[in-house]
Amino acid sequence: MNQEIKNHIIAICNEKINKKGQTVGLSFYAFFKNKNDNPELLFEVATWWIKIHKLDHFEKAVKIKNMILNE
Repeated sequence: MNQEIKNHIIAICNEKINKKGQTVGLSFYAFFKNKNDNPELLFEVATWWIKIHKLDHFEKAVKIKNMILNE
């Protein structure tokens, strides 16, 4: 994934954590608008989430943020 989407993922994770606490969960859909205006990027993030890391549908935002930061 490119740095722009990584930064966006981290920002969304931070926003969710700040609003709902350290235990908040999210899915990869949280990083996109309700429209499918960039299917290639959605597929790239879904591949990272599902195929590469074999994550559950919902994961802790803290976990996702740390995974992105440590890549």
